[in-house]
Order: sequence, then C-alpha cells, then structure tokens
Amino acid sequence: MQRFIFTLFALLGVYINVCSQSISRNKAYQDYFDTYVDIAIEQMQKYGIPASITLAQGVLESGAGKSELARKGNNHFGIKCNGWTGRKTYHDDDARQECFRAYKNVYHSYVDHSVFLKNSPRYARLFQLKKTDYKGWARGLKACGYATSPTYAERLISIIELYQLYRYDKKGGFDRFQVQQMELGDLRHVRAFNDNYYVIARKGDTFRTIGRDANISYKKLASYNERDKDDTLDEGDIVWLKKKRRKAPKEFKNRPHIVQAGESMYTISQKYGIRLKNLYKMNELPPEYVIKVGDRLRVR
Repeated sequence: MQRFIFTLFALLGVYINVCSQSISRNKAYQDYFDTYVDIAIEQMQKYGIPASITLAQGVLESGAGKSELARKGNNHFGIKCNGWTGRKTYHDDDARQECFRAYKNVYHSYVDHSVFLKNSPRYARLFQLKKTDYKGWARGLKACGYATSPTYAERLISIIELYQLYRYDKKGGFDRFQVQQMELGDLRHVRAFNDNYYVIARKGDTFRTIGRDANISYKKLASYNERDKDDTLDEGDIVWLKKKRRKAPKEFKNRPHIVQAGESMYTISQKYGIRLKNLYKMNELPPEYVIKVGDRLRVR
C-alpha cells in the first residue's frame, strides 16, 4: 500500500511538473501581448469580445506571430476561407493544403476575427456573456467548434491567467497611436518599449521620411529624439515616435548600464528611451562629462 501511494505521488509530481512547464512564461508571448494589446482593446470596445480572449487566441493560433500562416498571410486566428473573396494562402491543417484567409497586415486579421465571430450565428450566444467572463468565452468557443483540440478552452484560460490578460477586459482606453500604426501596415515595423514606440532607421532615412510614413510632423519627431529636424539618420538608429520618458522601465532599477565601446550618453539615452538631460541628472554628471568604457550608469 505504501509503495502504491509513493508511486501515485511520484506520478502526480511528474504530471504537475509537465503541466507547469507547458504554461511557463514565454518572452515571445509577452512581446506579442505588448505589441497587440491596444488593437485587442479597440476591438473589444467595437464588438464586445474580451480583449483577453482575442490576445490568447491570437498568440495560440499564430505561435506568437511566428507560424507560417502568420508570416505568409498575416493570419493570426487560423480562420479558413469559407466564402472569402480576398487574398488566400494554403496550409496543411486538418487536411493537406487547406485554404486560409490572408490579410494586408495583422490589424486586418484582428478586425476580421471580430467580424467573423460577431456575424456568425454559431457564436451568437457568446455575446450574451459579460466581457469579463473569459472562462465562459473560452469554453464557449470550444463548444461552438472554433477549434478541434479537446484542451483548447483550458489552454486559453491558462494563458489568460498566467499573463493576467483579464485585466485588459476592464480597460476603457487604449493607445490610438499604436492602433493607427498597425492599421498603416508594413510601412514600418513599430516596436514597443518603455511606454513608448520606436522604429529603426533605414539607409537614407531622415525625420521627414519616417514622419511621412508614421503620419507625424518631422519637426516633432526630431524634437522627441533630441535632434535637428534636418539631420540625416544612420542606418540602425532608434527613432522614438513619442516624447521619451524620464527613466527606464522598473526592471532596470537595480541594473546599471555598463558602457560599451562606441557608445555615448546620447546613444544610451536612445537605447532606453530616456531624455538625455535625465540620464545626466540620474548619474549626477555634468554636461561636459565624457563617458568611458566600463562606466556604470543608472538608467532608472
């Protein structure tokens, strides 16, 4: 009897360990949520689908945006053609080379996902649930046939709870700037960091060319980056799309920046999205100070 109990607990321990590993935090998942959260909230306000559900489905169906379907067709929700008259892509799924919808950009995939659920009688009963009832939505999607996996609902719930996505279901506002950038499409790859957004300059870029693509005054753009409006940028330069912050994110509180060869106070301020004067102030340095390789600089 004791041997049986010992074996049972050993097996249970293995099971718990496997399960915990399967839902352990994933940086690619967090990056995905940081990128698309504003679109999910916008869609929630328009159509009533919980932002947590949209994000969890998007990250799961698209492999955090890295699946072949996401890369080739910007399809983040695995929606098949089914009368679709737009661009198509073909992918092995339940059968070989099935037809899937393809989109101009990820934003349009999110919009079509909302319209697909809202306009389909199959999912009508889900819209009677509260936006905060993510468990009801997850189980309802499975019951209504969105996915064939028997664990689909529980996987969505695990993701939502692990990353606390349910907090977005109560959000009243979202960053309209980020949504606008996504809607613009692939003109620029907009990245998120430090409650801000930035792009990487291409060869020959100026504040005028980036401002034109991002629909921002090039004079404002130069001001945000503490540069002259007529500067020619170097390929690889970080260009912030909103005014930089006073300090780096919280995770850098006890993590000083170690100065590397070729860095300057300005390039470090750009790296962390910090205003240059605040970087000097945090480190109690005079404006004329020249940093040296190996210097340790506070960034928060």
